[in-house]
Amino acid sequence: MADEDTDVAQKKKAPSEDDKRRQKIVPGSLMKAMMRPGGGDSTPSDGDQVIYHCTVRTLDGVIVDSTRSENGGKGIPIRQVLGKSKLIVGLLEGIPTMLKGEVSMFKMKSEMHYGEDDCPVTAPNNFPKEEELHFEIEMIDFSKAKVVTDDLGVLKKVINEGQGWETPRPPYEVKVWISAKTGDGKLILSQTEGEPYFFTFGKLEVPKGLEMGIGTMSREEKAVIYVKSQYLTQSHLLPVIEGYEEVHFEVELVHLIQVRDMLGDGRLIKRRLRDGKGEFPMDCPLHDSLLRVHYKGMLLNEEKRVFYDTRVDNNGQPLEFGSGEGMVPEGFEMCVRLMLPGELALVTCPPDYAYDKFSRPANVPEGAHIQWEIELLGFEMPRDWTGLNFQSIMDEAETIRVTGNRLFKEGKFELAKAKYEKVLREFNHVNPQDDEEGKVFLEKRNLLHLNVAACLLKLGECRKSIEACNKVLDANPSHVKGLYRRGMAYMALGEFEEARNDFNAMIKVDKSSEPDANAALSKLKRAEQEFDRKARKQFKGLFDKKPGEIADSGAEEIKDEDQATVEKEKNDSPDEDEESIGDETREFLEPAAAGAPRRGLLYRLWPTGGRIFSALGLERCTIL
Repeated sequence: MADEDTDVAQKKKAPSEDDKRRQKIVPGSLMKAMMRPGGGDSTPSDGDQVIYHCTVRTLDGVIVDSTRSENGGKGIPIRQVLGKSKLIVGLLEGIPTMLKGEVSMFKMKSEMHYGEDDCPVTAPNNFPKEEELHFEIEMIDFSKAKVVTDDLGVLKKVINEGQGWETPRPPYEVKVWISAKTGDGKLILSQTEGEPYFFTFGKLEVPKGLEMGIGTMSREEKAVIYVKSQYLTQSHLLPVIEGYEEVHFEVELVHLIQVRDMLGDGRLIKRRLRDGKGEFPMDCPLHDSLLRVHYKGMLLNEEKRVFYDTRVDNNGQPLEFGSGEGMVPEGFEMCVRLMLPGELALVTCPPDYAYDKFSRPANVPEGAHIQWEIELLGFEMPRDWTGLNFQSIMDEAETIRVTGNRLFKEGKFELAKAKYEKVLREFNHVNPQDDEEGKVFLEKRNLLHLNVAACLLKLGECRKSIEACNKVLDANPSHVKGLYRRGMAYMALGEFEEARNDFNAMIKVDKSSEPDANAALSKLKRAEQEFDRKARKQFKGLFDKKPGEIADSGAEEIKDEDQATVEKEKNDSPDEDEESIGDETREFLEPAAAGAPRRGLLYRLWPTGGRIFSALGLERCTIL
């Protein structure tokens, strides 16, 4: 029983600072007299924005402070958010008791207003903090509010809820009906007839605070956005902002046009021309799928010459392709993945995401900027493995693996790795039912891990390649293919002793692997010799030179050696001998893609080493 009481005590919410301040209230220190009843039966609570007028008087009726213009104030009511704004204790306790439209008088002793010890609210100038005072409060309105900025400089009150959940973000294009009033109710802007106001989000075409508020709105939502002076920036919409303490914008978000900067640098832009069906992005083909699209490709020049149109050049048939398989240019696929069925989009694409790194149509010049008009007709999600028997799952896995193999051969190592990793993730939910299934499953999983390791090695991520190999070798230290792959990764890192250990271990566990291991050891020896020769040459005579000559000498020698290596690469043909262990993976023994990085200790110490490895043919010693 004692334990249960302890649990209840722990779950009880700790008192807030406002709760602690309320505990200071003693009988007679705060009294309320209603002067005019309000309407309804609801009162403000935490999270509500309250709007009220306040007039402070001495007990003999002398006005000390007021928000009302007739009493010497500015005529602008106070806006605060309960639970967020700092209030004097008397109002902290009193305001939540009021109805909308109510006027009440609160009689407060000094400790209930600005005379409170450590009061978090600064008193107005010349305010009689030590006196007992009357606070006349008129509750104009209260409602739930969204706090847009932590300093409460921008708040939003929803009038009509919008549709969906998509909200504007740079560089979306937005259409709104909009009007604006000052804090005292003076109309300063109205665009509620004719054409809605159009602006591009993120280009400061409207005041900063207004844009921040609109950024929380969904299509067809209507709201009031309250913006204080620190967020009122000059803009085309509101060119004059001087003298406004705050502005209340009434906004209806008529339409938003999704415009996405896919790379974040303004080069690859997707602009939605027609909405699709469904909710973004839940109903987009984010995962690898079979997609059907119509598209028109144009050169982004003055003529905008069309170089391909599926409706004309493909007998009116749409293009069908599998995403994640490298079947279309990268920029094309990136944008289609963020489309809804039925959506029409205009994509502007730079050369490196269009055809410079893809099979280029004959009528598209090299380095061309491209514009595609794409319509996503529909897509089919990949087959769900739930409920499939073991053999069907293995067949599905093999289909995906074969696709990965093709991508690897084409030098698309990132895409290939994604395919292998997809199957490995699915394998987390596969449970073989007997020893035979367990053996097949383990062999397939090991093969996939080593395929991932091969991709990582090609991508220059040698340390991660070693980690992938270890997933196989931790369970089976004598796995020959795993030893070979890890040895190659160690060699690429310049960790020659670890590489030698793996190649020698191959011979010990499987005599049939001796030719492959010996070939790898031979190349390892050549790499070590080349490394030593390079190091000796770089440091030869270094200490015979004067201090000022050391850096220049080293730089010249490196430059000369780099040039020699480049010439060697030009004149030498690649080594055509391809070592492999296992016939099923011979198809992958291809040269590394041009420029594929090799980064590790060796390459940090010796930048030209990567090119020397290429000249030695080491990048061809890969197996899957």
